[in-house]
Amino acid sequence: MKNQSKRRCLIAIGAIIFLILLLFIIILILALTVFKPKQPKTQVQSAKVDGVAPSVSLIPLNIRLNLTLDLQILVKNPNHASFKHGTGNSILEYRDKQIGEADIYPGYIPATGSTSFPCRLTLQVDQLASNLTSLITDIIGGHLVMETHTKIPGRINFLGIFKKHVVTSSDCQFTIAFPSLNITKQECKNKL
Repeated sequence: MKNQSKRRCLIAIGAIIFLILLLFIIILILALTVFKPKQPKTQVQSAKVDGVAPSVSLIPLNIRLNLTLDLQILVKNPNHASFKHGTGNSILEYRDKQIGEADIYPGYIPATGSTSFPCRLTLQVDQLASNLTSLITDIIGGHLVMETHTKIPGRINFLGIFKKHVVTSSDCQFTIAFPSLNITKQECKNKL
């Protein structure tokens, strides 16, 4: 009788250990394949000029011209987990010189979903003064090539249990056609 009960106890313990080991292997395989965090992809969807604000000061003589550019930034979440992000930052450059900056407001992107974020970016045209000949040549040529560098910190959340902090960054180069002010070409490199 004692041997039988010891045997049953060993079989039960062995079955429990086997099930725990099997569950651990399944979770490990899922964590390394299906639920491995993938890079959220960021791209500029559209850009349009919204407003022009000239400013002149007489002493010393200083002329400034600011343009407001409305950007729509699309963020695609390829993960099987939601992506909740904090305040991000997007910098606009023309010929390797920063000409504008915008904040991206906090938000939420569902699993395998995408969201478009509006950004209002003020271009400091006086920053373009050093590249004025290049700017005029590009506009007369019908296209203007600019770059954006975007960083968005956030957290990937799977089933409300597993959470991982990530920072997604995107470097995009896009071409704005003149006079239509449409984006005609765009290349982005995303990092996580």
